[in-house]
Amino acid sequence: MSECHDIIRVTAAILARDQRVLIARRRPGGHQANRWEFPGGKIEPGESPPECLWRELREEFDIDVTVGEYLGSHRHRYDFGVIELMAYRVEWRGGQMVLRDHVAVRWAAAEEISDYDFAPADAPFVERIRSGEIPL
Repeated sequence: MSECHDIIRVTAAILARDQRVLIARRRPGGHQANRWEFPGGKIEPGESPPECLWRELREEFDIDVTVGEYLGSHRHRYDFGVIELMAYRVEWRGGQMVLRDHVAVRWAAAEEISDYDFAPADAPFVERIRSGEIPL
């Protein structure tokens, strides 16, 4: 994992309300098909992680958000490369959710979040939520 050009920088939104966090299920086909993830996406050149999250949530769900506290990062090696997943607390500010890139969303409570089949890069954040280290 020491070669920087192999690292794909990706953001994840920890968007909570009523002690539940928003999770989204990926479409069939492609990487991590049908698995659950925290919404977000790949950082574009010249874009900061918060700008990426704002853009991705607008594009994928048609919602307006405020990106807040940085919650940490985790690297995971897939067969196509290394993902560095950076998680941020996010607040939903407006808009009606429209699913453009996912087949389903759920509001999951901390005690049930590990029941979902998450993409491996998201797993450390699932555990931090389940354990209460990241409160909802």
